[in-house]
Amino acid sequence: MSQLKSILFTGLLLTSLSLFAQDLPSTSVIKTTDLYNHLKPEIKNQIPNTEAALAAYYRKAFAERFYYDWHTVPERFELYASSFPESRANRLERANDHMSKFKAASPWVLPFNYQNGEKVYAYALRHLARQHKMIDIAFNYFYDNKNPKYISYFTNQMQSLNTALENNAYETIKDGNGVYEAFRSGYRILNWLEIHNLFLGEKAYTDKDQLYTIATLLQHGENLYETNASFSDGNHQTRGMSALAMLAILLRDFEGTDKWYDRAMTRLNEHLSKEINPDGFQFERSVHYHMSDIETYYFVYQLAKISNITIDKSVEDKLKSLFTSLAKISYPDKSAPVLQDDTNEPWAEKNTISGTMTLGYILYEDPTVGYFAQDFIDSGMYWFLSKQQIELLKNIEKKKPTFGSVILLETAYYVMREGWERNDKMMIISNGVDDMKPDHQHGDILGVQAVANGQVILPNYQVRYSLTDFDFFKNSMVKNVALVDNELQGKDWTSNEGGSGFGKFKNLPLPTTIAWESNPQFDLFVGSHNGFENIDVKYSRQVIYLKDDLWVVKDNFYSKEAHTYKQVWQGHYTEDLKPNLIRSNFPDATGLDIYQLNAVDKNDKSGARGKEWTVVSKENQSEFSFITVLHPYSNFDKRINEEAKTPELAGWKQNSLSFEATGEQLKSLSKDNKSFLFNVKMITVANSIITFNKATDVSIEIKAKQVTMHNLSDGPLTATFKSKATIMQDGKTINKNTILQPGHKIVITKK
Repeated sequence: MSQLKSILFTGLLLTSLSLFAQDLPSTSVIKTTDLYNHLKPEIKNQIPNTEAALAAYYRKAFAERFYYDWHTVPERFELYASSFPESRANRLERANDHMSKFKAASPWVLPFNYQNGEKVYAYALRHLARQHKMIDIAFNYFYDNKNPKYISYFTNQMQSLNTALENNAYETIKDGNGVYEAFRSGYRILNWLEIHNLFLGEKAYTDKDQLYTIATLLQHGENLYETNASFSDGNHQTRGMSALAMLAILLRDFEGTDKWYDRAMTRLNEHLSKEINPDGFQFERSVHYHMSDIETYYFVYQLAKISNITIDKSVEDKLKSLFTSLAKISYPDKSAPVLQDDTNEPWAEKNTISGTMTLGYILYEDPTVGYFAQDFIDSGMYWFLSKQQIELLKNIEKKKPTFGSVILLETAYYVMREGWERNDKMMIISNGVDDMKPDHQHGDILGVQAVANGQVILPNYQVRYSLTDFDFFKNSMVKNVALVDNELQGKDWTSNEGGSGFGKFKNLPLPTTIAWESNPQFDLFVGSHNGFENIDVKYSRQVIYLKDDLWVVKDNFYSKEAHTYKQVWQGHYTEDLKPNLIRSNFPDATGLDIYQLNAVDKNDKSGARGKEWTVVSKENQSEFSFITVLHPYSNFDKRINEEAKTPELAGWKQNSLSFEATGEQLKSLSKDNKSFLFNVKMITVANSIITFNKATDVSIEIKAKQVTMHNLSDGPLTATFKSKATIMQDGKTINKNTILQPGHKIVITKK
């Protein structure tokens, strides 16, 4: 009998506890009067079971746990308004746009119309779901003399979503526009948390309103927890898990939030491990998505620090590598190239990264990161920093980076750099496609971008998903690449489900990096891709940076059949020495000359959206190589002299060697003791005769009794020697012949 009583007592106890430790629902919003029942027992012991007490508790909690204390909103807003005077008009415009289009009690499932009767499309619905412009509406509460209509609009629109949830009248993930999809739900949580903290000191934002927002966020958190039980690649889940971790930290007094935190951090660590390459760059290879990931991780990392939650050092190091890798690819003017789906400013030719790097300096106080930082944070991130962090920016320690030419090996970006002065030269070569998620990849494999004299001389362009020609600007005609016939790299275009405008290529070339060599005389990159093998053309590209003067780009095509081979060069070019010289001149009289060492047939200009490019062609060839000199110049006198029959190229003389060399269609550039030879078959130098098994490309540097030769070609070559000199390769003496891999060298020393 006593055992039965014990079992009954245990059962009654468990039943009793379950009444007070209920699971958080994911498909409905808890009534504000029931929130107390979902608190952890130790919290219940601290406060009475009233809405007023719980609202007061959470006002105190947010003051301590959020990025800044909401009590300081008046003084922070005053500083914000004076620091960002342009913000008022911009936010008013965005707020009016949203409020004029959508009723406060908005529908959340298509089809429906704007208030003016026009149809709402998927792209607009997705932005409604993210609640981006609700932030602007919140700001206009303060700009408009604290008019309570803005708070009512916010709370009523939140209510309309909860009503849609209750009635199952919202877009689902199956429809392609899911309102509770991780990315949209995550952004909505982020925006609502910012608004909630702004409004906490306002009488118009009542205790009931505050608790209703918390109840809604709890439902969102449980939904994210349940729908992200497994890893899913890409920034959509990352954004959602960042938001879930934020909720778990801020609302940690509720039962069930501990498992939220564990799940969120498990998923985020998986994303850090799998999607931040060992070289520190985000796997989708886009500056836009790279910076977005930085913000995503920052939100969690900073809240954890505020609440004294330990973050593993390996995670800290991984986060820091995101800033270091961004510095490595940056232009000398502290901006960054446009890479893949960069979408902030359509048609822009650079990315602004100062705001992101400022965030990095705040986190790590690294002077090299500080070199790129500004003395004030971007307006959007201002509300996620403490007063102490903002004060830190008044005295940023700046140290110019020391790295020169570098590679991001796994991301496959190759940087050839002169230095860090504003007018220095820099080129970035792209030769990668992510195998997990190439959705944001453009048709620019083996594409190049370059700056010189403070100008983007070979640009790429930012895009926007909603534009009708998005797929065109994502493909090869607006890249600095080589093409064959009418083939583009990106094939089998498909737009995204749900009609949002986003889309991707099902078929992109498979890239291969053959060689990378960097030394004080030159940088060498050699790569290939299989993008033209469907028409039986093999292709490779060599890029040689003759420090610190110019680049040579050699595009090689091999086929049994005749084709038209092309180079595409972005920029506004004129034809000065038809057709072997085209020129782009900038408003400050600096410019870029593109000069062909091998004769070409024609060049044709095209353009769109205010951008232009020139296509250089060689027609009816089975095999052909463009040998192209990219010659930046700082003023008129330093241009290529279009009137000269064989002009010098930044002091490099054409076909003027100090030693003997032979080869059909041999071309060479020489300056001082250095020479670069293309299509050479035999060289006589340093009392040595070197014969190659095929026409090839090499560099020769002569110093006193020593000659250094590098293989610059796209494949291994066999070199046969007749020489009494000492010939060394990889520290070993060579007698008669050797196989020399691309980028490798031999050293000849006279006896």
